[in-house]
Parts: sequence; C-alpha cells; structure tokens
Amino acid sequence: MPLRQTDLPITFGDPTNYRTETLTFEVVRFHGTYHAILGRPCYAKFLAVPNYTYLKLNMSGLCGVITIGSSFQCTYECEVKCCEHAMAIVASKELAAIRKEVVKEAPNPKRLAGSFEPMEGAKGVLIDPSGSKGKVVCIGTTLSSE
Repeated sequence: MPLRQTDLPITFGDPTNYRTETLTFEVVRFHGTYHAILGRPCYAKFLAVPNYTYLKLNMSGLCGVITIGSSFQCTYECEVKCCEHAMAIVASKELAAIRKEVVKEAPNPKRLAGSFEPMEGAKGVLIDPSGSKGKVVCIGTTLSSE
C-alpha cells in the first residue's frame, strides 16, 4: 500500500536538447536498490519508446530525439547488487524468525541459577539415613535400558 504521493519534475537530456515533465510518484515502504522506478505512466507522459534489447529510451526533445542509454556491464552490476540486496533482506527475515524461536525456547532468566526441579518419575533417597541433616538425592526411575 502506498504511504503517499509526491510530484517531482523530471528532466531528460542535456542543456542543448532536453525535456522536463512533472511526474507523480507513489512512496512505498519497500527495501530495494532503486530510488525510483519509471514505468508506463512516465513513458506515456514523455511519449518515450523503451528498447529493452539495446537498453535505450528514445523520446522527443526541443531539438530532436533524446536517447538515454546504458551498457550491459552497468546493467549486470546493478542486477548483481539487486540480488545481493534481496539475499540480505531474506537472510535478515530468517534471522528475525530464528530469534523469535530462540526467545520462546530460552530458559527463564528470573529462575534462580541454583534451583533444581526434579524430572518426572524421580525418587528422593536420603544420602545418610543415620545423619540428622536429611539431605536427599533425586534418582530418576524412568531411565532407558541403554
């Protein structure tokens, strides 16, 4: 869902041959490598023709055709950065999920470190039946035969 919209003047070309139009951008909460994505509304406003094969964008300007281009190397580097960014986002979401699981399984920090709770089926046996202190050791009665 878009957070809001903003109008920005966008200029293509150079001082000798340029074209400026005001575009409306939708602001979204999206973690990505791009600052803005120009789509069909932009192409329609500028009367631009994209050529994806040659990585060119052609539009009419004050003194002729304006051609915006890129290189395959630059495109490849941007794609690699985008993939790395996507992997980092996925890893951070996985880490957050693991942290939630660890917090659920973590021991209670309010419990005293020296306290001991015997397991089910434990039997209390006096250490020294003749002594007056009555110290007891717990022995598990549900141990496996191994």
